[in-house]
Amino acid sequence: MALPEGFAPIDFAEYHRRTLPHRLAAGSAAGRAAWIGADTARLPSLALRIGDGTSFTYRAAERGVAIAPGDADAETVLAIELADWCGLVHELEAPAGLVFGGRVRSVRGNAADLMRWESTLRALYNGRPPYRPETLDLRDRRGAPLDPEHAFAPGDDRGDMVHFLGTAGYLFVRGAFTREETGRMLEEAMALRAEARPGDRLSWWGRNAAGEDVLTRVTRANVKHRLGLLPAEPRLLSLVGLADRALVHTKGEGDGVTVIYKQPGMSDGGLSDLPWHRDCGMGGHAVMCPTLLLSVYLREATPESGELAMLPGSHAASFNAHDRTIDPWRHAARFAARPGDVSVHYGDTVHAAPPPSDPTRDEYRVSAVVCFAPAGAANHRGDASYNDALHQRADGQIEHLDRVAKRL
Repeated sequence: MALPEGFAPIDFAEYHRRTLPHRLAAGSAAGRAAWIGADTARLPSLALRIGDGTSFTYRAAERGVAIAPGDADAETVLAIELADWCGLVHELEAPAGLVFGGRVRSVRGNAADLMRWESTLRALYNGRPPYRPETLDLRDRRGAPLDPEHAFAPGDDRGDMVHFLGTAGYLFVRGAFTREETGRMLEEAMALRAEARPGDRLSWWGRNAAGEDVLTRVTRANVKHRLGLLPAEPRLLSLVGLADRALVHTKGEGDGVTVIYKQPGMSDGGLSDLPWHRDCGMGGHAVMCPTLLLSVYLREATPESGELAMLPGSHAASFNAHDRTIDPWRHAARFAARPGDVSVHYGDTVHAAPPPSDPTRDEYRVSAVVCFAPAGAANHRGDASYNDALHQRADGQIEHLDRVAKRL
């Protein structure tokens, strides 16, 4: 597959023999090697091998990372097409998207190791520093320490809201919609839930502990009247206008409006209980970002019913979910949302959707999501969405990534 216009091919051997060693040496002189090495110290050595057999091995070293030709002693060896590796360097591709799409092959070890190396590779390839929440010094517009869980009202000062979104990477807004409005949207969401069928490719499914097929999201909510109006809703467009550049509604996955149904007791797939991640984690950062996602809460979102949590300031860094020296929950910003509230976040902001803590409730979080991106942003592979890679099964089940990786 050819790279899109504006993204030049990269010489695999030259890049590893000259470009990366020079970058590492410069990073060592500037003190950046330490933060690269901290993320890498506990990772298995990783070798990438392209189609002609050329390979290079990455491993932790005193200067952060050592890169050597060959793969004879690498713990994990992954075969990857040259264009896909170039896409990884350009941030067109992402490890999870390559794994879900079956576009890497494990010669030795586990393909999931590519995701464990993601933050280090982004630091090496793109200069993105690892996320270190303990070193952040986030300030509000007046220079005071930022309250990461501050919630705004729709009529609050727009300068303050612009600053908060740009600094934290997200924004919480109370009472954007009335209870009556969200009640009507919830009725439509429940109708969509009844209409969804496994394998329709416009819904996501998983299984609960009882082995039952469970719906976790529908991506065709635009067919309903009130939900379909959300992309042009003035109250949402006003929030989109807080972004640092002009953005337009993008269909993304499905047909442009998604409804998420939080479910208790999920045991297999469905991507209902999401670990810490970024929304461009399946690929497309270089052509789709900045994306802005807005969630309209139709039911409450709490730890008991299924919440959404954000990592302040993470949109400007690279997060390693496998770094056990960081406890993300210690630094997480939580938003106890009520029906009618809205959360806004950049796709690069690391966030999580943990399982509901109360499996005995009658009701769990339901939210409608719309996405905005720069005009002309498009999937470089020609798919409607980078999340299309998730649909690998005819029954609509979205498999756990570790299971997919073990098959490669």
